[in-house]
Amino acid sequence: MRLRAVLFDMDGTLLDSAPDFIAICQAMRAERGLPPIADKLIRDQISGGARAMVAASFALDPQDALFEPLRLEFLERYQQHCAVLTRPFDGIEQLLADIERARLIWGVVTNKPLRFAEPIMQQLGLAKRSAILICPDHVTRSKPDPEPMTLACSRLDLEPASVLFVGDDLRDIESGRAAGTRTAAVTYGYIHPEDNPRNWGADVVVDHPQELRAVLDRALCSC
Repeated sequence: MRLRAVLFDMDGTLLDSAPDFIAICQAMRAERGLPPIADKLIRDQISGGARAMVAASFALDPQDALFEPLRLEFLERYQQHCAVLTRPFDGIEQLLADIERARLIWGVVTNKPLRFAEPIMQQLGLAKRSAILICPDHVTRSKPDPEPMTLACSRLDLEPASVLFVGDDLRDIESGRAAGTRTAAVTYGYIHPEDNPRNWGADVVVDHPQELRAVLDRALCSC
């Protein structure tokens, strides 16, 4: 079936949000008189969300009494500063332009809550260009469940087989495959050091956004 749409995961796939996450964690440490930690320690935990980043930043178990106030502070700070340093990954802007010139639809399916994802898309000038934004707020089960992908395809009135879903986490690939879409795993995102995208069962694995252009060209030529 001919490709009609490309859907992206947000953090680590479409957008490099790590600089904002890192800045918040380092600021929280500094305000408590703690020295900076290696940025990589935070970056490696991004796929695990706020809980994982806070745990790594303060070497705390989530069951520790000090943990929950730190997590809530992290989220409050992120609400106010979620698009200060966040930018599309190198090559993404050109890829989106190529997708639009090919008259394909593109959108975002993310496990990031709407209260963060929507203002980021707006501030980066992507909201009006994106055909759809699906967040956990719109579904009862998030990725790796297929529900977010199935909902996106339904709202776009597309057959899943005509959609390519691009992500940097096993959950993305599992969600896309279960929903019946084609899948692409990216290695440039927030991959845990012990993980390997080539073991996720994606239809294709790419190391840079512009490598997806060749994937799209092949898909557009298929029937």
